Amino acid sequence: MPLTLASLVQRSALRLTVLAGESRLDTPVRWAHVSELVDPVPYLEGGELLLITAMKLDVEDQDAMRRYVGRLDSAGVVGLGFAAGVSHEKVPRTLVTAAREADFPLLEVPRRTPFLAISKAVSAAVAADQYQAVTEGFEAQRELTRAALSAEGPAALLARLAAQVDGWAALYDVSGALVAAAPGWASRRAARMTGEVERLCDRPAPASAVVSESGGDGVDDRVELQSIGSGRRPRAVLAVGTGAPLGTAERYAVNSAVALLTLTTERSRALQEAEQRLGAAVLRMLMAGEADHARAVAGSLYGGLLDAPLRVVVAEGASAAGRRRSSKGPKGRAGGLEAGTAGEREEAGGLPAGVEALADRLEAAAARAGEPVLLVPQGDRLTGLVADGGAAAAACAEFAAGAGTAGKGGPEYGAVVGVSAPAGLSAAAAAFRQAQQALSVARRRGRVLVEHEDVASGSVLPLLADDAVRAFADGLLRALHEHDAHGRGDLVASLHAWLSRHGQWDAAADDLGVHRHTLRYRMRRVEEILGRSLDDPDVRMELWLALKATAAVPPPSREDR
Repeated sequence: MPLTLASLVQRSALRLTVLAGESRLDTPVRWAHVSELVDPVPYLEGGELLLITAMKLDVEDQDAMRRYVGRLDSAGVVGLGFAAGVSHEKVPRTLVTAAREADFPLLEVPRRTPFLAISKAVSAAVAADQYQAVTEGFEAQRELTRAALSAEGPAALLARLAAQVDGWAALYDVSGALVAAAPGWASRRAARMTGEVERLCDRPAPASAVVSESGGDGVDDRVELQSIGSGRRPRAVLAVGTGAPLGTAERYAVNSAVALLTLTTERSRALQEAEQRLGAAVLRMLMAGEADHARAVAGSLYGGLLDAPLRVVVAEGASAAGRRRSSKGPKGRAGGLEAGTAGEREEAGGLPAGVEALADRLEAAAARAGEPVLLVPQGDRLTGLVADGGAAAAACAEFAAGAGTAGKGGPEYGAVVGVSAPAGLSAAAAAFRQAQQALSVARRRGRVLVEHEDVASGSVLPLLADDAVRAFADGLLRALHEHDAHGRGDLVASLHAWLSRHGQWDAAADDLGVHRHTLRYRMRRVEEILGRSLDDPDVRMELWLALKATAAVPPPSREDR
């Protein structure tokens, strides 16, 4: 317990007498300091018991004494000890009056009590208080360690921490979602801190913040936020709410909790890289159709993920515009998936911010739901396996819903995602191809996320909106357009009508308003100009797609038969 003026006065060996400020004797004393300066305030920090003999003070001036006491009080000095029988036989009446008017503690120090005795008493008490705080801190550390190693893990640790600081504690994931809180009543209060947690997660780690939060019951909490993790980005956030600033023992407890949570939430770099390589190997086996080998290698690492219907997720940065980094590993049926070391990924530029944000969301959602997820970064691409209908799959959809149009949601949403249809483990390779196809469609359609089931629900025509396809179409139809520009016949419009009517002469001719013999002549001219037969279904298909890709079919002329 901190030393107070009251406990100092109660020490009979010091023989101190209270002359003023009796109502403020419970104020803690941080130090005892001797100064005969007329204005010692610039050299004080607050919390001191100031000891004087008034050698240089104008104790005859009542106003001067009021100003002197007022400055000490404003500077946070907790009390004044006056040595009687040294410069003055008794404590000057002017000083007593000024202290009583300000209700400022004034102690008379008898001549037989040297200032050194008071300083020693204060120093010993401060040292004992610090020793007790350190001892309590170590005991708190032991209790928190036992809690962290228990079956309840972080939840038990939070409960012990809340008891240590006489307040509440909460743990959040990197998305700002509340993972656990203690005691139980603190959940609603902790949930209101989500915005502050999100802002803290946007800052480089380690990061901390202190905010004030109203508890709704007229009591304001002092909430201290601490990032958890040893890397560049936080892995979680710890919040500690108390009614007053943390003391030394409480500070030890919070620091111990941060260290323990860091150990439990962030694995070593070597272990992360090993797990990532293992995950990449499992994924390559699945893509190569070696489901049994993949299951054997994975063991229990991914829980029941490989035993239930799953979906393949492939994500790239929205600014990549379809560009893929070439893989450093050998390309096989798995599409060249290779985890690479952390250094290689850093050299390659790492995941774009949007893709990294998506990975964080998937991992956080899976962790909250207690479900496994397999995510493998490769250059600027992320490939993963998520449980069909699980929390990670839902988080992927929520990510897309919050992003809007691809590339327009800022760095957080700068990702394009393709998701396969549900598949069993043996069909993982086909699901991977589906996810890649869905990713390509998402880019072409300007969408953040496309599921493979949605690919067939639309039209194939938007897929033709590609420069290479347009160039092919323009080249294929150029001769017909030149003919129509310089001659007669409307060959492009006639070809469009004929193909749209599946080669039915009468129906196509009627659409054009010409005789069927005229239409037959025009189709022969198309064959002559293109040097290709319209009897070939591949030729008809290419011409139809070329017409749709260019969307440049002139209106048919209404000629007389």
